Amino acid sequence: MTDSNTTPLPGGAGGGLPLLSSSLIKAEAARLGFAACGIARVTPVDESTASAFNRWIADGNHADMDYMNRYGDARFHPESVLPGCRTIVSLALDYTPTHRIPANQPQFAFYAYGPDYHETMKAKIRELAEAISGSSPCLPQGGGDSNNPDSSLPRERCPQDKEGLPYRVAVDTAPLLERYWAQQAGIGWIGRHHNLIIPGTGSFVNLGELLLTAEVDHYDQPIPNHCGTCHRCIDACPTGALSEESIDARRCLSYLTIEHRGPFTPEQAALVRNQPEPKYIYGCDRCQLACPHNHRNPSLTPPQRGRTQSNGNPPPWEGLGEVSLSLTRDQYNELFRGSAVKRAKYEGLMRNIETVLKE
Repeated sequence: MTDSNTTPLPGGAGGGLPLLSSSLIKAEAARLGFAACGIARVTPVDESTASAFNRWIADGNHADMDYMNRYGDARFHPESVLPGCRTIVSLALDYTPTHRIPANQPQFAFYAYGPDYHETMKAKIRELAEAISGSSPCLPQGGGDSNNPDSSLPRERCPQDKEGLPYRVAVDTAPLLERYWAQQAGIGWIGRHHNLIIPGTGSFVNLGELLLTAEVDHYDQPIPNHCGTCHRCIDACPTGALSEESIDARRCLSYLTIEHRGPFTPEQAALVRNQPEPKYIYGCDRCQLACPHNHRNPSLTPPQRGRTQSNGNPPPWEGLGEVSLSLTRDQYNELFRGSAVKRAKYEGLMRNIETVLKE
């Protein structure tokens, strides 16, 4: 669906589907405020990456995130997410905050400062998809939007109307190697902290994908890794979760304070409690804060339209430390309505708060 601010993308012969203009896709992505956009041709994930992922699972480094192992080799084949997939448009939104929680207060990972990025980003990718398709959305039956790691993979190809192009929007939870495809699409490289680093932007970005059955007139190529000999991120990890080759979720503060369900074991509680100041009660940004690619001069960095933050305002729950130990479920629901913090649930956040703050 197009409007006066959207240029329809030209079509052409391409395997029976329109051949799309990569330059116009990127122009539309820029208009929508994406910090980066790259386009990769779909091929099976390379053997070294697939082997490393399988080894990571076999070694138990995914902790109890069983959904990481749920789809097996399907994760290495985007056609499992969208049958007939030929193209992946990789997109990034910058979430670098303009206002930070004071260091004397309990800390939250930057990505959780604003509204839930899943909804923010999906809405923007849908708008991009509609501009590309030139018609109303045509998503596969059985879950065109990937917002639940437990959802089943689509098995039926999306029916194509006269103008529409089958596509699927994926943000964070589809069985895709998002950072791998972002690297293949040339928007950045995977740093030693295992996050994607975008030149000039850094790693404080949310990633999302638009999967298309159509092909484009130009595909991007991966860019070189620019970490060099830097190990600042590894040195900054207080629990030893990071290594050159991998990340052990069992020791990662982000995993422990967000994904882990139920009470902490004594060993887990010690990792969370003994972290250095300032102490995080949701997530952890220490490895990214240590990364020199995130040390931008604000006076030289233009504001990114489409940030997932709330207009640079402090999060509504700043100052939580004053009442955190007595936080009620109703207060929690009010403070974190529409926030990614809801991922930890009330019980998880209170577990974190009590572990960090309770004497």
